[in-house]
Amino acid sequence: MIFNFYRPVALARTLAKRLTILALCGLSGCFSPIALDYAVIEYDKATTDTLSKQLLLNIARSHQHQPLHFTGISNIAATFNFQFNAGATPAFTGETGSLLTPVFGGTVSENPTISIVPIEGEEFTRRLLTPFQENKLTMLLRQGVDVDLVLRLLSGELRVYSGEQSGIYLNKPADAGGYRLFRQAVLHLSSIQDRHKLFVEPLMFDQQWTLPAQSLTAEQMAGLQKEFKVEYRPERKEIILSKRVTGHILLTNYDPSTLSNEERIRLHEEADQGADNDVSVDIRPGYPGGEWPIHGVFRLRSFHNVLNFIGQSITDDPEYTVAQHPQTPIVSENPVYTMAMLVSDDEPPAADMSVKFGDWYYALKAETGYQWNREGFRLLCQIFQMTITDLAQQGAPAITIAK
Repeated sequence: MIFNFYRPVALARTLAKRLTILALCGLSGCFSPIALDYAVIEYDKATTDTLSKQLLLNIARSHQHQPLHFTGISNIAATFNFQFNAGATPAFTGETGSLLTPVFGGTVSENPTISIVPIEGEEFTRRLLTPFQENKLTMLLRQGVDVDLVLRLLSGELRVYSGEQSGIYLNKPADAGGYRLFRQAVLHLSSIQDRHKLFVEPLMFDQQWTLPAQSLTAEQMAGLQKEFKVEYRPERKEIILSKRVTGHILLTNYDPSTLSNEERIRLHEEADQGADNDVSVDIRPGYPGGEWPIHGVFRLRSFHNVLNFIGQSITDDPEYTVAQHPQTPIVSENPVYTMAMLVSDDEPPAADMSVKFGDWYYALKAETGYQWNREGFRLLCQIFQMTITDLAQQGAPAITIAK
């Protein structure tokens, strides 16, 4: 009988080779998603940090009376190349010297291309110089943002239309009388919000139009019925058209739907006389917070003015303590600064993030308890994101960086 001693060795080598291939396939299948996941998260962190530092940098520019400037990342395209190699070598020692030992390796290469677009020209005007409109403010308030925080950031003035306090009150510390009443008014709204009695609702009302019956053909009548409620009055030969209308947003301490239709129309027409960046407020007696009635509008400012307000409050026009109105209940949060900044010659060691501009470092001032500054800066980032339009515009001088 003749034994083939080479056959077990060949079988062992074949088995080792197949096991090696299987191991590499499994490794490549796991390694690619892990690398991709890590890259996506790191790009996200880098983009967020860039935005935060740009905001801090522009606050610093405003503090030093320098022009503001933003640069947006319009596109990130990254190409990943995964390469694996495998082989086998005989074992060098031991009884397994006749077997094959797998040898494998791999490389991962990344080639990101990042497009950067400066915000300038018409884009700069729309995003930074145009005042915010009422829909932006109401969107934030409906998400539960503190009304005093968002109004101290976005509102430049309060215009009161009734009562002994009728007038214009600026959100500007240099205007001592105006600034004091403005701060008291937003604090009063905050006390109503704390009791869950602040309504941020659009005025819904029925609008009617009267037309002579003979002025409309049958086809026109059929067309109007698609959009209006049509009522024919034969005794007067009139056509009454009615439609449900969504009007301006109103900050109130009562439910606007409880008002009569005529009263809602009157409030809408009054708000319609104001500017696009006016937000109406109507605090009435007989409801929570009605001890101090307020009827008027908050006039919103642009994002450029928001950053200027924060920058100038560091030294040129600092904010100061304002006590609540005598008719306002106790409010837990009434910080001196809308956003307190730390400016130092050396990089602050305890700050989460800081930027250097000129000879100074800028960072958010640390605080204990309720993180007003952090919430304010988070809201500032969110407000800036709300101004975004399409960054990849024709004619914009884009900068493309290939790593």
